[in-house]
Amino acid sequence: MADLALKQTPTEAMIGSLALPVGGWSDTARKDALARLQGMGLPQRRDEYWKYTRPDTLIQPEPVSAALRGSDDVALFDQIDRIKIVFVDGVYDADASDDLAQEGITIDRLADMPTDLHWARDLYGTLEKNGQTPVARPLAALNTAFAPDGMLIRVTGKPSKPVNFIYRRRTEIADAMLHHCIKLDAGAEMTLLENGPVAARFNGVLEVEVGDQAAFHHVRAQGRDHEQRAATHIFTRLGTESAFKSFTLTANGMMTRNECVIELTGDDAAAHVAGACVGDGADFHHDDTVFVTHDAVNCESRQVFKKVLRNGATGVFQGKILVKEGAQKTDGYQISQSLLLDGDSQFLAKPELEIYADDVACSHGSTSGAIDEDALFYLQSRGVPAAKATDLLTLAFLAEAVAEVEDETLRDEMTGRLTSWLERHAG
Repeated sequence: MADLALKQTPTEAMIGSLALPVGGWSDTARKDALARLQGMGLPQRRDEYWKYTRPDTLIQPEPVSAALRGSDDVALFDQIDRIKIVFVDGVYDADASDDLAQEGITIDRLADMPTDLHWARDLYGTLEKNGQTPVARPLAALNTAFAPDGMLIRVTGKPSKPVNFIYRRRTEIADAMLHHCIKLDAGAEMTLLENGPVAARFNGVLEVEVGDQAAFHHVRAQGRDHEQRAATHIFTRLGTESAFKSFTLTANGMMTRNECVIELTGDDAAAHVAGACVGDGADFHHDDTVFVTHDAVNCESRQVFKKVLRNGATGVFQGKILVKEGAQKTDGYQISQSLLLDGDSQFLAKPELEIYADDVACSHGSTSGAIDEDALFYLQSRGVPAAKATDLLTLAFLAEAVAEVEDETLRDEMTGRLTSWLERHAG
């Protein structure tokens, strides 16, 4: 009770600074999320799953400022035929976006859905609420209650084009909350791409319902802003023989916390979540927090996270695999590794397994170390300059995570982004 009392003041201050959308089909879910948020309070450093990451800048009611910078980044996904959906400072920009009418997929805007008859009524906030147990995720509840905009996507077939959420920032002082809901019907398939800076401070939620024999592919590039603070949450539930794959590449950014909560509820389902992170400087802090629940037979999950840190950067990984009773023949794999390019950077890891079934194959591992001096010497002895040799070994280290991207074109895009970042940060 004492801890909750300490949380009440910042929680009520944050709530008081925001406007709760009222009315329409999301009204019940929003009010329920608000009540849950008030009951749990915003995160504090004393919370078990926040002890490695200070939530201060994510929970202060005052807006956060981040300097606008000219683009020094490679263009992403420009060579791919896609459905572009553009947000500027967290608000949907219809003029910059493509026509949303496409075969095999329906796309609506959260802010435009007042009717109680919309399909998303049964999904909005549902997976987020499920994901609050056994670990509280108050920033996600805050989002469900207050997010003013986002996209509602229902996939009924196999659309020929991926959907690309493109985020653009035009204001130095700006907060943004977006809540996206995606439902894949049985046998459907979809690829979602995300890139660009949303706002100086961003709180995002993505809820994905993957139906039986459906497949969802997700590739996200974040951190284009040097000073952005962001907390993102993915909640997904998988049906029988379904597949979920998500990959995130993070470069730059001041503080990023990516949470992914996966429920495998249908037999023979597979979920892969991966990330590659490159950070430079003492202000860089990157946190991946993953919770995978196996609640069905013969399911597979993979967690593959690699972080490259230098000049005092900090990386965090918290990953758990929970195998429930009866979830036999589970195959759970988890690996988190860091490459520290100097003695000032640090990697904090908390891998966990909790298993209540006896016919399983689960493993987890975490390592942290410096660059291989023998490999570095070998490359230099063959004429490769030291900086270039270091970059090549860095890319090789990150390759296992990038390999989780199934599509070759997208995989090349991610490798190109990493290469460009390393070139800009040479030395």
